[in-house]
Amino acid sequence: MKRRRLRWRTKMLVIPCPYCGPRPELEFRHAGEAHIARPADPSVTEAGAWAEYLYVRSNPKGRHIERWRHASGCNRFFNCVRDTVTDVIEATYPAGEARR
Repeated sequence: MKRRRLRWRTKMLVIPCPYCGPRPELEFRHAGEAHIARPADPSVTEAGAWAEYLYVRSNPKGRHIERWRHASGCNRFFNCVRDTVTDVIEATYPAGEARR
C-alpha cells in the first residue's frame, strides 16, 4: 500500500529590513506593538497605570504598527506597518522615527 504524502504549502513572509533589505521571516523576532510610551517616572506611577503600560495592547484587526528585531542579521530593532489580516507589509522604518 502506498503512503500518501502530505505537502504543506505555506508562503514565508519576507520582511524588508530597513538596514539589510528583504529577508525571510525566520531571521526576525517579533517585539510587540510599536510606539508605546513608557511612563516618565515609573517609581511614582500607580499600579494600575503601570500594569496597563506593561500588559494592555491594542491588537487590532487590520493595519498595525509593530516592532521587530533582525535577530539573524544586523540585530537592530525597527518598526513595521503590517496588515494583520493579509500579512501584507506596507512599510518598515528604523526605530525612533516618527509613526508612519
